[in-house]
Amino acid sequence: MAAGPAGSFFWHSDLRSGMFPANQVERKKTKTIYFRRPNMNWYYADQGQQTGPVTEEQFTELVRTGRIQPDTLVWREGMAAWAPYRQAGAPPHPSTSAPADGPGFVAGQNPEAVCAECGKTFAIQDMIHHSGPTGGIYICANCKPVFLQKLAEGAQINTGELNYAGFWIRFAAKFLDGLILGVPMMALFILVMVPQLRSGQPSSAIFLPYLLQFCFIFVQMAYEIFFLGKYGATLGKMACKIKVVKSEGGPIGYGRATGRFFAEMLSGMICYIGYIIVAFDGQKRALHDHICNTRVVFK
Repeated sequence: MAAGPAGSFFWHSDLRSGMFPANQVERKKTKTIYFRRPNMNWYYADQGQQTGPVTEEQFTELVRTGRIQPDTLVWREGMAAWAPYRQAGAPPHPSTSAPADGPGFVAGQNPEAVCAECGKTFAIQDMIHHSGPTGGIYICANCKPVFLQKLAEGAQINTGELNYAGFWIRFAAKFLDGLILGVPMMALFILVMVPQLRSGQPSSAIFLPYLLQFCFIFVQMAYEIFFLGKYGATLGKMACKIKVVKSEGGPIGYGRATGRFFAEMLSGMICYIGYIIVAFDGQKRALHDHICNTRVVFK
């Protein structure tokens, strides 16, 4: 095997002829088959902070310019844990146990990890580490009894890998949220508008729909920011058992929830194309997920 074009390898297959007379030159036929590597998104640790995702080409450029050193921690999908760049290029041996850093590892001077049970972020020193066939995971102190009970009973445990929610389950959650907010607002609209129309003062009723629309947007913003920031899921998402997390699986917090609300408005303004791309994205991301680096996953 030898290097081929950029991003590929090729394999030489030699087919030699049988016995030749002494005066005949031996002929050799070479067949070249190209195998192209899939384009992967990479993450790397820069001054104790997780950076990414970057494409394969961008990652190669970072290595060339010296931004990524041999001892820089890197990670991509398919890797069981963060690893130094000098080790990440070689495929792991099946019998090799996973390093201590599980899929939820967050690089830094005080390393943290995401609990595979509750999805919250804690300092590694306050967590237990469990190594399994799929790699290492971290469990916080609060979830430790439940996790050990699952191990004792042989129940299925969370491996820490993100199980992305698809288009239709996200549509169902959004539909439920629309009912939760829309029905009370529609009732309020009727209670306010009907008396105004009966009073014979249509001039005052002209501005009421705009006022109610503004109130609806404000209530919707407060609703989504509060529930996503505190619980990672609105009531509709809770009913569908999905939640919004960061790319490594941690909670998004109020700041990212606020940015995600306004980014979601952009997804709707472009004929809802920002929502539709969920069906075609490998990680089931909408436009606002791309902007805010979030994922919608099953609990």
